[in-house]
Amino acid sequence: MALLAVLAALSLLALSIGSADYSVPQIINALLYEERGPIHVVVYNLRLPRLIMAIEVGACLAVAGALLQAVMRNPLADPGIIGVSAGAATAATTVLLLFPSMLAAVPLFAFGGAALACVLIYVMAWHDGVDPVRIILSGVAINTVLGAYNAFLQMLNSDNLANVLAFMNGSLSGCNWQQIYVITAYSSVGIILGLCCIKSANILQLGDEMATSLGVNVSWVRVFLSAVGAFLAASTVAVAGMIGFIGLVVPHIARMLVGSDYKALLPVSTLLGAVLLLAADTLGRTLISGMEIPVGIVMAATGGPFFLYMLRKKGRVSGS
Repeated sequence: MALLAVLAALSLLALSIGSADYSVPQIINALLYEERGPIHVVVYNLRLPRLIMAIEVGACLAVAGALLQAVMRNPLADPGIIGVSAGAATAATTVLLLFPSMLAAVPLFAFGGAALACVLIYVMAWHDGVDPVRIILSGVAINTVLGAYNAFLQMLNSDNLANVLAFMNGSLSGCNWQQIYVITAYSSVGIILGLCCIKSANILQLGDEMATSLGVNVSWVRVFLSAVGAFLAASTVAVAGMIGFIGLVVPHIARMLVGSDYKALLPVSTLLGAVLLLAADTLGRTLISGMEIPVGIVMAATGGPFFLYMLRKKGRVSGS
């Protein structure tokens, strides 16, 4: 309830502030009663789609991160770190640079790239079953190779990088209602599937031996949870580009608030991801007057130090 209240207040703030500031009565009047007018155009056509996009992308990335952390049994797992987001970004970058006429198919190619990266990770990690450590190492290897491919592709097309740079930095700028319809369809399916994985995620936390003794096929549960995580990550990459650290930071904060039971962790992560990304996007577009900082850069600037903090905290716990 507290997170819902924070999300509602932050949504009003995001609609209110920008290059022009509006009061809450003006916003309500523009949304409910005005069909035309400058305030209606700004609030309904520009700020509201961006607000909805931030909420849905943040929720999807947070759920993807929480599920992948259950799969890996590693609190440092994240769609960006293990290569799933890199697969989606590689496919999307290839289309943007080599086949610009197929721009409408970017979401489909992004999901295909994420799925292919996920398959490659599991093929490389499979040896009489799937081990979480091998998954992470395979993901890092895939991430490195795809990163090199992306850099090479950008070097060959250095005169046509405007769209790609915005995509790689992660930005919600310029989103429209058509994109909202697309991400809403994908995110609804993905989050519902994620909520259906709560029991499986809790079982994986017990360890492979305990899960197997309960009659669970651990390898296939990992594959299914990874597929859901890849679907969610690919959906966000397709519409917003590369936005890192949400899937890493949010589940950690959720664990501090409600513990490790996925019955509470996953819903709280969903809301917390929406709140965090909306706050980052609002900060990025209002921090410097006349200039917009992509939300991916804002998240990297704030998520990187948090990542280092978690590494040091984990090291102190292990050492003690």
